[in-house]
Amino acid sequence: MLRILHIAVENFAGVPLSFVKMHRAMGDQSLLVTFYKTKQNFPEELSLNFKIHRNFIANAWRQIKVAQNILSIEQKEKSYPLFFEPKNFLESLYFDLRESFRRKSIYEFIEKHKLYEYDIIHYDGGMDFFRDSHIAKQWKIDGKKIVCCYFGSDLRSRGLMKELNKISDLNLTTEFDHLEMHPDIHFIFYPYEGDDVTQRIPNETGKVRIVHSPTNRKFKGTDLILKVIKEIKKERNIEFILLENLPREKVLKIKATCDICIDQVGGKFGGTGYGKSGLESLAMGIPTITNMTESYQKFLKENPFVVANNESELKEKLIELIDNKNLREEIGKKSIEWLKKYHSYKSVNEQLLKLYNQHGIL
Repeated sequence: MLRILHIAVENFAGVPLSFVKMHRAMGDQSLLVTFYKTKQNFPEELSLNFKIHRNFIANAWRQIKVAQNILSIEQKEKSYPLFFEPKNFLESLYFDLRESFRRKSIYEFIEKHKLYEYDIIHYDGGMDFFRDSHIAKQWKIDGKKIVCCYFGSDLRSRGLMKELNKISDLNLTTEFDHLEMHPDIHFIFYPYEGDDVTQRIPNETGKVRIVHSPTNRKFKGTDLILKVIKEIKKERNIEFILLENLPREKVLKIKATCDICIDQVGGKFGGTGYGKSGLESLAMGIPTITNMTESYQKFLKENPFVVANNESELKEKLIELIDNKNLREEIGKKSIEWLKKYHSYKSVNEQLLKLYNQHGIL
């Protein structure tokens, strides 16, 4: 039996906990530790429950940092791999003071929960408890294996934590575009079996219901989507539902009543493809529209996604789905089958164990 500890800034979109559930389902011991609790009410396990500022100023500051990094790369001022660095003296001082205040509680937390008893440490998001990764370094000296798994904007905008990257035995990503952002990283499907959603509820309203649930409008191309929906409403009998800042349970309940889901189209900084929201709609048997490069489409064999990379493609694909109920049902069935084949616990665990063996972790 393997003993695998997952450490994440937060249980972002429930993905870190999905890996933990997979390990347990396969007979291994596993635990998730987070620094912050999510605002979307995803399940928690052990959390340090540090306070995170989510006010307007703090959120704007984070958005500015993301935009600055992306712009620097687009203008060739920086290149991948990108490494995390404080932007100025004040930001550096802030991080130093924050870690000083947290140091005692972190060490007490590790001791209380005996986190040092685990053999494989997954850093989901590629961050240790401290920026210099000194706990990870000590665990490495103690013979533990270090795995870094990246998703979201970890590599696109924040960058690698240099010290942790040096000692990592295996680097994983659930994002296709990350493969070009790190010299030694491996793609892995994240485990998801749809056990937290219900199947689509037949829509009896007479209108085709279309749903979009962005966590970040800029990342998901929401403005473009709203523009296309406005045009289509003049031509077709549809109902559009925009789900934002709602408890996850309510989002899932509403999504299950919809006929078409738009994940992301033409968004900036969010990569291409699909995330947890897209998987949820697949599990419900709902045709899901997203943007995807040609190489990504080839990489994702047999994938059921309806691809739209720009405004005209989105309108074309939406009208095709709105006008053809049989096509929606056919794609919905294929979506459930594809999800089981590539994202099931058994499939992903087999892929992970193969990588463990290739990198000397087992």
